[in-house]
Amino acid sequence: MRISHRAQAVAPFFAMEFGKHAATLESQGHHVIKLNIGEPDFGAPPAVLNAMREAMDGRPMPYTAALGLPELRQAIARFYLNEHDVEVDPSRVVVTAGASAALVLATAALVNTGDEVLIADPSYPCNRQIVESFGAHVTLIPATAETRFQLDAASVKSNWTDRTHGIMIATPSNPTGTSVPADELAAICELARERDAWRMVDEIYLNLSDHDNQGRPPQSVPSFDPDAVVINSFSKYFGMTGWRLGWCVVPEILVPAIERLAQNYFLCASAPAQHAALACFTPDSLAVCEERRVEFAKRRALVLEGLSRIGLPVPVPPDGAFYVYFDVSHTGLSSWQFCERALHEAHVALTPGRDFGTHTAETHVRLSYAVSTDDLHEGIARLGKFVASLQ
Repeated sequence: MRISHRAQAVAPFFAMEFGKHAATLESQGHHVIKLNIGEPDFGAPPAVLNAMREAMDGRPMPYTAALGLPELRQAIARFYLNEHDVEVDPSRVVVTAGASAALVLATAALVNTGDEVLIADPSYPCNRQIVESFGAHVTLIPATAETRFQLDAASVKSNWTDRTHGIMIATPSNPTGTSVPADELAAICELARERDAWRMVDEIYLNLSDHDNQGRPPQSVPSFDPDAVVINSFSKYFGMTGWRLGWCVVPEILVPAIERLAQNYFLCASAPAQHAALACFTPDSLAVCEERRVEFAKRRALVLEGLSRIGLPVPVPPDGAFYVYFDVSHTGLSSWQFCERALHEAHVALTPGRDFGTHTAETHVRLSYAVSTDDLHEGIARLGKFVASLQ
């Protein structure tokens, strides 16, 4: 059987690979602290769980429209208005089988073979894998601590070529947990718009971000660039990772193409998950999610203090996603060696920088603090002993 060049070219997702190794150790009786996967430990809000039980009462559950349940699309549009003070027409909201499906649909609608797409390094690996699967050439732009491990308008402009047709940005970012400042993001979007290039902005961690001094959440991209494609998900803020439900907001001109692609690629997102997700937008569910956002901030403080204490520097503290990106270059180990040894010697699972690009691949490690406080305390303690043993 001949395997496609596309499949052969796709690199493993090393966070998942380390998860498999951790599972093997657990099967041998070891207690592994898993700080490698970005999966909130809270689960869906109680009202959503109850709504799913009601939906699964034996009633018929046919396909929904390819773009999603109309009432869910309307609820998502209201969420943008209530949380981010921006009006989004529900007709521009597309409900998808997780943010991954939204990325696939948007990429399929925008990318042609040979197009150049600009992405930050480090960045979420699946984004570039999806883009490359559709025949585009990805240019990874090294992002440093000085720009919060994010792109800025200057770096985008200096890397722009005649082949550049689009730019993908994640803010807040996986793996660094950092955000692009709103004015810088607006400048990047404007630069791309002037060059008639598409902008795709992954905001799946946006509502976990720190609020400003007036208690307001960060701006969402549609507030300053209504023609950008915005990717979001129920996985992170609403704690619904395994439900595989996400959405995107697309320009009106793109809706028919997205609908045709959705009909052919996925038919529709899970109908039961869509019905249950309506309960995400009740006052009670949103209050639960806000309590969890505050709890994540407390966990972040615990991790930052702990890593500093044991000698693992974090060049840029996160302000959004539940990750820290720490530097291991002073340990004498590459990030891969550090993660392998931490797993087998300390039974702590982490993710090496190799997952997220090339610029910091051998020097940095991602830690996810989307686990319990007890596990974080134990994980930091184990890492402290491991780091001390290296000296």
